Amino acid sequence: MTTRRTLLAALAAVPATALLSACGDGDAQQTVGADGKKGAGFNVSPRQHRIRGKKVDAIAAEVPEAIRRRGTLRLGGSADASPPLGFYATDDKTRIGVEIDLATLVADTLGLKVAFEAVSWENLFVGLDSSKFDAVFSNVTVTEERKEKYDFATYRLDNLAFEAKKGTSWRIKGPKDVAGKTVSVSSGTNQEKILVDWSKENEKAGRKPVDIKYFQKDTDYYLALQSGRIDAYLGPHPTAAYHVASAGQTEIVGTLSGGGDLVQGKIAATTKKGSGLVDAYAAAIDHIIQDGSYARVLKRWGLASEAVKKSEINPRGLPTS
Repeated sequence: MTTRRTLLAALAAVPATALLSACGDGDAQQTVGADGKKGAGFNVSPRQHRIRGKKVDAIAAEVPEAIRRRGTLRLGGSADASPPLGFYATDDKTRIGVEIDLATLVADTLGLKVAFEAVSWENLFVGLDSSKFDAVFSNVTVTEERKEKYDFATYRLDNLAFEAKKGTSWRIKGPKDVAGKTVSVSSGTNQEKILVDWSKENEKAGRKPVDIKYFQKDTDYYLALQSGRIDAYLGPHPTAAYHVASAGQTEIVGTLSGGGDLVQGKIAATTKKGSGLVDAYAAAIDHIIQDGSYARVLKRWGLASEAVKKSEINPRGLPTS
């Protein structure tokens, strides 16, 4: 995961006009689509009409017998509100988002019912260690350090995005493009490290460093963007893309891997090492990629650009250093 601090729901920054146009029967649905144009928008009601899959016997047979007998797949997810990854619907109790949708498709393919539990970030790994969870679908990035304790089956790219005020012609492809600019970032994250490294690289090249700013809340970043106190915000691509589409006040001016220039970051289904489940997860993910349901889920949440062509088991991860 690119950040360990709670990301507030991007809906808090949606203009009042968008919220007022929602349906009145509990099926509230935003009126700004993932392309930033007027349209059906993101369905944030508890009635999700999820894209569902069917059991594939050959893949289901790869699941350990004890879990097949149990009939449920116990999955952990972060309780943070991080649209469109995992957050609460308009009833404030139903968990929705791309992670829940993809995990449900995997469970369908394995012929298992899903038992979700939302916990704090650190308790996701405690749950894996104690075998409370069979897997975690929660924007977990593959790292070399984590591979020592966990097995991974990738299902999405881990990308970051620079978000700036709408209408700018500024584009960011590398360190020189942020020289002398004021950019905000969350402390203690991969993106902070990348931005600090870029700033140092600029100074070594005789360019101005980056003026890095930190705020306590996500809504503060967006207010700072609109007031011109910062030029851009560097954060996880999924949340940036969702905010761009739902609020309509900003745009993405550059993207990069969560691993920077070192490695393409990848998000994966995470399971306890040696649990016997990683092959089944990878096979299920490959199946939903091939049958098209995977692409439909990513498109539904505006994340088509983060698609992978196939699931990889324990690929190269972000370096320990």
